[in-house]
Amino acid sequence: MAFPEDLLSDNEQVVVHSHPHAKMLIGPVIWLALTVGLGIWLATLAEGAPAPWESVATIAVVVVAVVLISWLFLAPLIRWRTTHFVVTTDRLIAREGVIKRTGIDIPMTRINSVQFEHGLIDRLFGCGTLVIESASDEPLRFDDIPRVERVHTLIYREVNDNPHDDYTGPADGSSRGRGRR
Repeated sequence: MAFPEDLLSDNEQVVVHSHPHAKMLIGPVIWLALTVGLGIWLATLAEGAPAPWESVATIAVVVVAVVLISWLFLAPLIRWRTTHFVVTTDRLIAREGVIKRTGIDIPMTRINSVQFEHGLIDRLFGCGTLVIESASDEPLRFDDIPRVERVHTLIYREVNDNPHDDYTGPADGSSRGRGRR
């Protein structure tokens, strides 16, 4: 899904648009499998109950399973899907949330330093934490950024705006951003 063009200023182009790495969905998928498996097992146990209690037990199992799946799987899935990390030629944009939407925009001219961190697990998954130091008091940390080293390099290039080291797209060879040839 592309970042909405109406949120961009004139001549601003998206360089990177991503959601957090899908590794943050591993736990919720495990909870989904456990909930469904346990629900099926409890529903088969309820089949042997006397006539009125069989229906009550089955309904109770289904209701509890739906609540658990909504809380442990659907909520994290929606949170992942509605979290956006966008780097444009002019600014860095982070948006998250469904009911309570939060966001931050950092102009490229205000970024002082860009760092990345990734441990062994992050390296296996190809993601990491991006640390942006701007004019604010504390550095901002963006966790689970896919291909964090590439994003780090692209932000560095956009901050410095050196047209001789700009990233060119692999498919068409076109350059992106301000001051491009």
